[in-house]
Amino acid sequence: MTGIVTSEAAVEQIRVSERLEFPYVRSLGPVVGAFADALMEMRLLGARTDDGRVLVPPTEWDPVDGEPLSGELVEVGPTATVESWTWVAQPQSVHLLERPFAFAQLRPEGATTTIVHLVDVGSPERMSTGMRVSPQWKDQRIGRIDDIAYWVPA
Repeated sequence: MTGIVTSEAAVEQIRVSERLEFPYVRSLGPVVGAFADALMEMRLLGARTDDGRVLVPPTEWDPVDGEPLSGELVEVGPTATVESWTWVAQPQSVHLLERPFAFAQLRPEGATTTIVHLVDVGSPERMSTGMRVSPQWKDQRIGRIDDIAYWVPA
C-alpha cells in the first residue's frame, strides 16, 4: 500500500506573500445595525437561531437553511477562544497593527460561530489554539468591527 505518511516533524511551514482585500461597502440593516451599535458600547451581539445556535456576527438568515431568523439578539463574550490562527510576521500598510500579530478565528463565549480578528501577543511562541483572549477596545468607537483594536490573552 502506498501513500503519503507525515509526522509533525515532517510538516514544513509555508510562507505566502499575497495581498488579500475585500473592497466593498455594505449598508446596515436592523440586525447588523444593532451589532454595530453594541460595538460602540463595547459589547458583542449574536443572533440566536431556532435550534439554539448563536451566530456572531449576527445575521438575518440562518446560514444552514436560508430561513429568516426571529431577530433575537443575545450578548456574547467578552472573552473568546482561539479556534485557529496564522502569524503575520511582516505587517503591510493595510493591516491595523504595525507590529507582528496573529489573524485568528475567535469563538466568543456563548457563540457557536467564529469571527476573524487580530491577536496581539508579541511572538508566535506565545500564541496557541485554545487560548482565551479578551478584546482591547479603541477609545473612540464608531460601530465597526475594528472598534476592537485587537485581542490579548485573557
